[in-house]
Amino acid sequence: MKDPLAVADSNSVPDADLVPAHVNYPSHQKEFFTILPNPAHRWYFKYRQQPNETLFIKIFDSDDSVANRVPHSAFSDPDEKDKEDRESIEVRTLVFY
Repeated sequence: MKDPLAVADSNSVPDADLVPAHVNYPSHQKEFFTILPNPAHRWYFKYRQQPNETLFIKIFDSDDSVANRVPHSAFSDPDEKDKEDRESIEVRTLVFY
């Protein structure tokens, strides 16, 4: 229940609000985007999501006619700060068709 995961409506987050950021590891560096605050962003989360409720997040799509990324982040919910930590399993999949 603590620190739930939220996803943004991709259409509400313009590319201008995406800022490149880096994570440095001992052997390599990874790049990702952080998001500038904007009251026009529309964020959603599944309140009290259960283990049998799966959430799929599209990280990238090369087709520009559809939403090609879904910004996502955990956030602090003051009502749940003393609850059990959120747990998640991340699986990355590449799909070519």
